[in-house]
Amino acid sequence: MRVTTLPVIIMVLLLFELYNSARAQSSSPLLLSEAINTGLKNYQSIKAKKNYLDASAALVQNTRNEYLPNVIASVQQDYGTINGQYGPLGAVGVPGLASSGPVSASQNWNASFGSLYFINTNWEFFTFGRLRSKINLANAQVQRDSADLVQEQFVHSVKIASAYLNLLTTQKLVQNAQANLDRALSVKQVVTARTRTGLNAGVDSAIANAEVSRARLALIDARNNELQVRNQLAQFLNVAPAAFALDTSFFAAIPAETKTNAAVTQNPQIKFFQSRINQSDVTTAYLKRSILPGVNLFGVFQTRGSGFDHTYSPANNPKYSQDYLDGIKPTRSNYVAGLAITWNITSIAKIKQQVKAQQFITEAYRNEYDQVNTQLQDQLILADQRMENSLESVQEVPQQYQAAADAFLQKSVLYKNGLTNIVDLQQALFALNRAETDRSVAYINVWQSLLLKAAASGDFDLFLRQVK
Repeated sequence: MRVTTLPVIIMVLLLFELYNSARAQSSSPLLLSEAINTGLKNYQSIKAKKNYLDASAALVQNTRNEYLPNVIASVQQDYGTINGQYGPLGAVGVPGLASSGPVSASQNWNASFGSLYFINTNWEFFTFGRLRSKINLANAQVQRDSADLVQEQFVHSVKIASAYLNLLTTQKLVQNAQANLDRALSVKQVVTARTRTGLNAGVDSAIANAEVSRARLALIDARNNELQVRNQLAQFLNVAPAAFALDTSFFAAIPAETKTNAAVTQNPQIKFFQSRINQSDVTTAYLKRSILPGVNLFGVFQTRGSGFDHTYSPANNPKYSQDYLDGIKPTRSNYVAGLAITWNITSIAKIKQQVKAQQFITEAYRNEYDQVNTQLQDQLILADQRMENSLESVQEVPQQYQAAADAFLQKSVLYKNGLTNIVDLQQALFALNRAETDRSVAYINVWQSLLLKAAASGDFDLFLRQVK
C-alpha cells in the first residue's frame, strides 16, 4: 500500500511546486523598462513611422535609378492596305495610320502583312547637378523620417514612464483611502459602543457615520482615478486594460543622479525640427537646379517587313503577297543616333515663385524650431526647480507622517477614555490621511521631476539607468 501511494504523493508535490512557480511568475511586477519596451514594440504610431521611413528609403533608390537610360523595345505585326494620298494631315487626339505606298488614282483594297521591330534608347546623361540635387532631396526626406521616428519613440517612452508613475501613485492612493476607511470604521465602532453606554452624546455617532461615508466616497473616487490612469497606460502599451502589478520600489528610494550634461539641442524633438529645416533647404536647392538644361544621348534602330513588293504599283504592277511569313520577315532597317540638349526657358519664371514660397516655408520651420527650443529650455529650468522642491518634500514627509500618526494615536486613546471630543479625533484622522497621501506622492514627485528633466534635455538614459 505504501509502495503504490508514494508515486501519487510525489506527483502531488510536483504539481504543487509547478502551481507555486506559475503563481510567482504571474504575480511578478511589470517593470518600467519592460513597459517601455512593450510600448515601443506595439504602439501603432511608431509602426507607422517605421513604414514611412522604409518608404522614403525605397524612394532614394528609385531616384538613383532615374539616371538609367530609357530603353524601349517593340515588336509589331500588322495587316492592312497601303494607299497613299497627297495632302496635309494633323492627327489631334486620334491615333493616325503609318501606311506608306504609291499614290493611286483611286481607292484599292489590296492588303498584305507587315511588321515593325525597333529599339529606342534615350539617356539624359548630364543634368548639371539636377539629378544629384534630387537624390539629396530624397536623402533629406529619409533623414527627416528617421528623426521623426526617433522623436516618436522618445516622446512615447516619456509618456509610458509618466503614465507608469501616475498609476503607481493612484494605486497607492487607493491603498491609503482603504486604510483611511478602515480607521474610520474602527473609530465608528468605538463611538457606537460609547454612545450606547451613554458615555458620549448621540451626535458623535452621527459624525462617525458621516466620516465613514466620506471615507467610502473617497475610496470610490480613488478607484475611478486608478481605472482611468490604468486605461491610459494600457493604451500606450497597446494591450488590454488589466490590473497591472507595478514596481513599488519607487516609494522607497530616490534617484542617485539628477544632473545631466546633455544640451537641449540634442533632444530628439529638436533634431526633428532641425531636420525639417534641412529638408526645406535641400528642396530650395533642388528647385533652383530644376531650371537647368539636360544633355541627352538618343538612338533608334528600326527594322521593317512588308508583303508588298518594291515594284508594287496598283495600276501597272500590283505585286504583293498575302502570306504571313512574307509580311513579318525583316527587309529594311534604319538607325538614328544623336546628341541633344533641352532647356525649358520659361521654367525660370515658373520656378522663381516656387523657390520664394519654399524659402518662406524654411523660415516658418525656423520659427517653430525656436519656439520648441525655448519651451524645452524653460522646461529644463522648471525640472531643476521641481527636483529641488521634491527632494525637500522627501526629507519632510516622514516627520509629518510620524507626527500625524502619533497625534491620531493620542486622540484615539483620549477619546476612548472620555478626555477629548469627536471633533478633535476627526481632525487627527484627517491629518493622518493627508500625511499618508503626502508621503506617497513625495517620492513619486522626485521621479516625475527627473522624468521631466530627461524629457527636456533629451537625456532619457539619465532616467532609464536608475530604474529597473
